[in-house]
Amino acid sequence: MLPKAFGLTSALSLEAAGITKLRRIPNFNLRGRGVLIGFVDTGIDYLNPVFQYANNTTRIVSIWDQTITSENTSESVIYGTEYTREEINLAIASENPMDIVPSRDENGHGTMIAGIAAGNEVPESNFYGIATDSEIVFVKLRQAKQLMRDFYLIPDGAVCYSEVDILFGIYYLLEVSNTLRRPLVICFALGSSQGGHSGRGPLSNTLSTIGRSPGVAVVVAAGNEGNERRHYYGIADRITGYDTVELRVGEGENGFTMEFWGEYPNIYSLDITSPTGEYIPRIVARINESYTIPFLFERTTINILFELVETQFGAQVILLRFTFPSPGIWRFNIYERGDINLGFHMWLPMENFISNETFFLVSDTYTTILEPGNASVPITVTAYNYLDNSLYLNASRGYTRTGQLKPNIAAPGMNVVGPVPRIGFMEFTGTGVAAAFTSGVVAMIMEWGYVRNNFPNLNTVSIKVLMQRGARRGQDILYPNREWGYGILDVYQMFQALRLEVR
Repeated sequence: MLPKAFGLTSALSLEAAGITKLRRIPNFNLRGRGVLIGFVDTGIDYLNPVFQYANNTTRIVSIWDQTITSENTSESVIYGTEYTREEINLAIASENPMDIVPSRDENGHGTMIAGIAAGNEVPESNFYGIATDSEIVFVKLRQAKQLMRDFYLIPDGAVCYSEVDILFGIYYLLEVSNTLRRPLVICFALGSSQGGHSGRGPLSNTLSTIGRSPGVAVVVAAGNEGNERRHYYGIADRITGYDTVELRVGEGENGFTMEFWGEYPNIYSLDITSPTGEYIPRIVARINESYTIPFLFERTTINILFELVETQFGAQVILLRFTFPSPGIWRFNIYERGDINLGFHMWLPMENFISNETFFLVSDTYTTILEPGNASVPITVTAYNYLDNSLYLNASRGYTRTGQLKPNIAAPGMNVVGPVPRIGFMEFTGTGVAAAFTSGVVAMIMEWGYVRNNFPNLNTVSIKVLMQRGARRGQDILYPNREWGYGILDVYQMFQALRLEVR
């Protein structure tokens, strides 16, 4: 199977998170000093003053731009081009900065995420970055190769990154951190709806492994798939032996993939009925077999790939590739064979990888957290509106497919002001915004614990526990839960709880 394809997860209130209240205490005027915040994203507008010191020098330690071909490679940068702090400073001082450092953020997502987490405050524009004394390491990802885009039928123009390039970017952030001997907060604001939503796989496993290291914290966006009707959960009827899934395909849909995940030890099979009534009889799974199904009265072709025993948990996996699917209602009867009814999940691709007019008629808002947000160690963040304490409508919801608690915490993520390349500032909404906000707060905690030696072995796990203990919780909600995790991020309340514990 090819690596997963990842897309973007975003389109502040300091008081709501307890930051302003905490900073009124002189010893806790924390701003991430001595901490690196690392990003793997669309790029960064390094010329923006929110990423510069008062003397117009950069707060960016380095940029690895995977998209710019260069002969200047090394063990840590085997493709693309690395730009150092010195080169960035030369570019800032130059009349033609792009002649020296030609790295841009054409999309704006990376600039926004980095700005919210670590940008300088600009009160006249109502912009307040969180960790304003931290420094930045940035990896600009190259777009996924055409082979991957073709296999997963990802639309032209959609921002799509390969799991392999992301992993190289994560390793680069770690190498810079180790070289400088400084703690690292990784802010990951990308996601993928591919995979079993169990927190397993190369990227999820890597982030969980490094997140346990002292001086490393990993923050991940939950995703914005909660109300997009792209997840189905079903259980076969004990009398008929099957469950009927209805999928509406919108006009103009050229192609997409759909993943089916059954539960071990049961075995699943399916039949298909097209919008015109053409019926494909029951297809039984066999080891390492695939099928190509052309439809007589429609232009559609469906490729079906079976994985009878998935390697992580033993689940049965079916990948369906729809080429030129006919618009209308497609029906799938899912048969479940076994002595206990365990159910099954089906997922469509995430936002921008499929039309908004293609969805399950009867969908499930839960188990919609994107990978790697289901990974066990990272701090998975959902978004809420700090003005009325309401959950962001489209925020992905837990739990994981295997029942782990996710998300962990809720942070401001609606109508948050962030920087835009060459334009100024705009409001943004999404769980990527909430993850950026939380990453800035984590850098503050890392300064207090790791840099100041108050908690020298601080890592993702310990920070997550501290945040969960200090989270604000509503009286009418049972915690932890699938939507809010342990509650709303409150760093002041977190330190209050810690103070009571150490007395």
